[in-house]
Amino acid sequence: MVALLLALLALIGRLSPFPGFGDLFGDETRDRTGPALLKSIKDMSRYEGAAGDFQVVVDFEKDAKFLPDAIRGTRTLYVAAGSVGAYVELGKLDDEDIRVNSDRTEAVLLLPHARLGSPALDPERSYAVSKERGLLDRLGDLFSDNPADERAVHRLAAQHIGEAAKHSELTARAEKNTTSMLEGLLRSLGFERVTVEFG
Repeated sequence: MVALLLALLALIGRLSPFPGFGDLFGDETRDRTGPALLKSIKDMSRYEGAAGDFQVVVDFEKDAKFLPDAIRGTRTLYVAAGSVGAYVELGKLDDEDIRVNSDRTEAVLLLPHARLGSPALDPERSYAVSKERGLLDRLGDLFSDNPADERAVHRLAAQHIGEAAKHSELTARAEKNTTSMLEGLLRSLGFERVTVEFG
């Protein structure tokens, strides 16, 4: 009886000649998000000399040992896009790392090797291609505060992107670009010869 009444009201809403009545069962979106809170501020003392964009297709499967996949198990196919930056830490240099001759025409800088930052996934370019779930998993989502949780997939995607960054030339490119930046900066200050060494 209730279902019949709701169907009748929806039909009246579609066919009603009165303006605005059709919006009675329409969707309405509200943003009730509170203000963002600043948790901490960090002074950055590093130069990011290079950044790389990566993409990986994650095929993540989680099965129960003694149950078929149709009953218990999940498999997610996820296209993840993200970036990794490579930087040189400049904030911990001391007097021994920067040597300048007496007439201030020659400078030698000893810098640490470039390091990789943490992978950052791009939600605008990342998406799930398919997600298969067993019957028990689907039932569990009905009673879960966080149904179809994809944090494990995101962690796996970030891990693969981080590994790809390690085998790329990002750190070498960062050191090269940092050298060019420091040489240009010091030559603009009057230094005729600038040597930048890493390690």
